[in-house]
Amino acid sequence: MTPTISPDTIGSYWLASCDDDLTPRAALAGDEIVDVAIMGGGFSGLWTAYFLLQRDPNLSIAIVERQFCGFGASGRNGGWCSPRFPINPSALTRRFGHEMARSMLLAQQAMVDEVGRICAEEAIDAHFNPVGVLTLARSADQLPSLRNSFDAYAKLGMTDGCEILDASQAQKAVNATEVHGAFRLRAGATIHPGRLVRGLARTLERRGVRIYEGTNVLRAIDGTAPALVTSGGTIRARRAVLLAGEAFMTSQAEYRRRLIPMASTIMLTAPLTAEQWAAVGWSGGECLSSYVHTTNYLTRTADGRILFGSRGAPYRYGSDMCETALRENANFGWIRDRLLEWWPSLESVPFTHQWAGYLGIPRDWLPTVHFDSERRVGHSYGYTGHGVITSAICARALAGLVAGHAPGVHTPYVRQQAPNWEAEPLRWAGIRYVQNAFLRMDLAEAAGQRPPLDSGLAKYLGEP
Repeated sequence: MTPTISPDTIGSYWLASCDDDLTPRAALAGDEIVDVAIMGGGFSGLWTAYFLLQRDPNLSIAIVERQFCGFGASGRNGGWCSPRFPINPSALTRRFGHEMARSMLLAQQAMVDEVGRICAEEAIDAHFNPVGVLTLARSADQLPSLRNSFDAYAKLGMTDGCEILDASQAQKAVNATEVHGAFRLRAGATIHPGRLVRGLARTLERRGVRIYEGTNVLRAIDGTAPALVTSGGTIRARRAVLLAGEAFMTSQAEYRRRLIPMASTIMLTAPLTAEQWAAVGWSGGECLSSYVHTTNYLTRTADGRILFGSRGAPYRYGSDMCETALRENANFGWIRDRLLEWWPSLESVPFTHQWAGYLGIPRDWLPTVHFDSERRVGHSYGYTGHGVITSAICARALAGLVAGHAPGVHTPYVRQQAPNWEAEPLRWAGIRYVQNAFLRMDLAEAAGQRPPLDSGLAKYLGEP
């Protein structure tokens, strides 16, 4: 049996505060037969089971999880229900056209509301808060990106859901240093992902779904008798075997080059006082970020803390997903410095939690959903850090495919597989170069210096 890693070891505030007993459920101990067998007890697997049961409440479903439900990105993310698709609106339009890009973004926004409705309907107290998204321009060099964001939505006829704030308006919204303007999306919400993922698991169990934790999937068998061969036995499926392990899919040989596991790092402050919040501003509690190349994301928690997430441990050769490397090499010092750069007045505020986790990134940044009705095997993966909402959209599509329904016309992510990443050592060299270049670009911009000479190359290699 795979050793269970405790939430204290992971350090995730979401898992430590989810009001749920994290003692692992029983491992699989013997062979079973169900209608649908699912690998993965995170958002991908749980949402897929949920939408399958919406279509057919009589299905028998088993979920196999290597650690415990919410162990991976589902319990370690930034707490956003993001209305953004993994590919930005401009790139979506270039790749798929005006109509498809608009449809995909509207679907993403609609799923934000759907998640809120499901939380209410299933009595999952996940602190769902529909506050929208606010992206700051924190230098004059970032203002063109702000304008480009608005223009991309304008070209899609979606300006009723967004607006540009000038420097004065943006400063009133968030009293951070160097605020030059902001772009607001009215869709979007914050959420307690630990409560959501654990609540979904309990909801499914009430409906008869069997969840086995501490059970490693060794391989999937497709064909007329599909099955998951695990460390505790074999689960045979009458209808489908579904793989929903996101970044952990890379442990399966077939998916080793379909995704790369990239790390993201998060730190969390102690609850701020009323006086400290008055100095910070941010009374709207929006999902907050800025136009930097090394992604940042900030969340105001329900108990008045600030979560700040940014770059994680450097990519490891061969897509290695070492948990020790996350704790030892993640950029916690970098995070602290960035938070104090935004709000120097918070220098005395302690940090109570820090953690990092892996997310899955496909070569073209487009998620993949597929079900082969002849081989009776399907999968969903590749959310590039937008998994709270995108995983639900993809899970609903996968459930539809298993039920025999053709995908909608605006679903280019329903495809057989993602393109391969380059073989090593090219993969390691290219990714590490882009990580380093983006950092140099941000540091130069913060210092008021000209961008590095290779900025154009780095953007070409590193953006969808």
